[in-house]
Amino acid sequence: MEHVTAPAWALLAYLVSGVLFILALRGLSSPETSRAGNRYGMAGMLIAVVTTLVMQQLAGIVEILIAIAIGGGIGLVTARRIAMTDMPQLVAAFHSLVGMAAVLVALAAWLNPGAFGIADAAGQIFAVSRVELALGAAIGAITFSGSVIAFAKLNGNMSGAPIILPARHVINFGILGGIVVLIALYVLSGAGGPGEGMLIPIIVALAFLIGFLLIIPIGGADMPVVVSMLNSYSGWAAAAMGFTLGNSAMIITGALVGSSGAILSYIMCRAMNRSFLSVIAGGFGADSSGGGNGEPREQRPYKQGSAADAAFMLEQAEKVIIIPGYGMAVAQAQHALREMADMLEEKGVEVKYAIHPVAGRMPGHMNVLLAEAQVPYENVFELEDINSEFAQADVAFIIGANDVVNPAAKTDKSSPIYGMPVFDVEKAKQVFFIKRSMGGVGYAGVDNDVFYMDQTMMLLSDAKKMVEEIVKALD
Repeated sequence: MEHVTAPAWALLAYLVSGVLFILALRGLSSPETSRAGNRYGMAGMLIAVVTTLVMQQLAGIVEILIAIAIGGGIGLVTARRIAMTDMPQLVAAFHSLVGMAAVLVALAAWLNPGAFGIADAAGQIFAVSRVELALGAAIGAITFSGSVIAFAKLNGNMSGAPIILPARHVINFGILGGIVVLIALYVLSGAGGPGEGMLIPIIVALAFLIGFLLIIPIGGADMPVVVSMLNSYSGWAAAAMGFTLGNSAMIITGALVGSSGAILSYIMCRAMNRSFLSVIAGGFGADSSGGGNGEPREQRPYKQGSAADAAFMLEQAEKVIIIPGYGMAVAQAQHALREMADMLEEKGVEVKYAIHPVAGRMPGHMNVLLAEAQVPYENVFELEDINSEFAQADVAFIIGANDVVNPAAKTDKSSPIYGMPVFDVEKAKQVFFIKRSMGGVGYAGVDNDVFYMDQTMMLLSDAKKMVEEIVKALD
């Protein structure tokens, strides 16, 4: 592929696609406009891809349409087959592909800089292009290996608990410092392709390693932040490769993804009362002195109830707040939950949904599930908007959530979730807690005092089955 100066029509097309990407992000900021946002994004990407293929003269229109049909078909089948519970790991897998694409483009440019138009007549890569190439390769490699580990944790291929290496901070800072030094040496060396040093492959190898080491010590409670962070990395890698390829659409898209992902990560960290650096340095559960081992710490008395008991108290309530978590996603209970809420509202009960910023395994996971069940947007509230209402609630209905309602986050400094804002469910008059059994604890690996409160009734069952039984009892 020869580097081609973009004609005026191509620059205009890229500008249109950039505007559509901005509109897509704007639309995705609200559940009510998210469908339109997705359409804007798809239209923008279609324009960008077709413009690039036509401009570079890689193929004719027929070949382009065939390629789009194949790729679109794979995406369509994947989207229809993927379960909502598997969406976080699918996102992590997509991030890994973006990272690897950046690495491959960087290596191709390093191997044959003349074909990319980034070298002079003597074959020396321009200094600016060396910066872009090295940064794109490093960020892409970190994104790839980090996303692979995130996928493995989310998919259950490896433990979601933090994996702590001795002197991990020293190792990580040493490798990161080495990458920075090697990039500086490569930029200052004036080297061209593979015949003039092997700095780029070494940088890539170290970046693969640091991506792996950065993610393995991060515990499950921080996984939504990790997914958002890796999304940001993939954007910056794409932007760097956009400069190498001279493609303004990639630069715009990468910058939008990178900046939006970074902002989202920052917002989530603030919502969790955590610093971004503390998450990267280890995350919740990284301190072995304060976490659980996946089992309750002691056997304590608790109250167990039935669906009939819950139904009777629910229909007597005036206000019910539902707190969904990943267990709801695993059981696919959102539709039954919506049916239960509708029946309660018909009986005059006020029903609201409380969404924690890190509920589930990726940002917005619970919002997507509730939207799929057509829960009205006006009934869904974020933590800071509804937490003060638990004191007036007759029932706090917890379905599949755990860490986000654990009061240890407010009181136990030794807890791995200490400092994370949680719902004040203990202030509700009655708490119903749906979980499969008392034998497990939350993703962060700590026991929950809410199980044993006087006003708590444990509903031990599959979430969907229990809610369906409550619906039958209400009917």
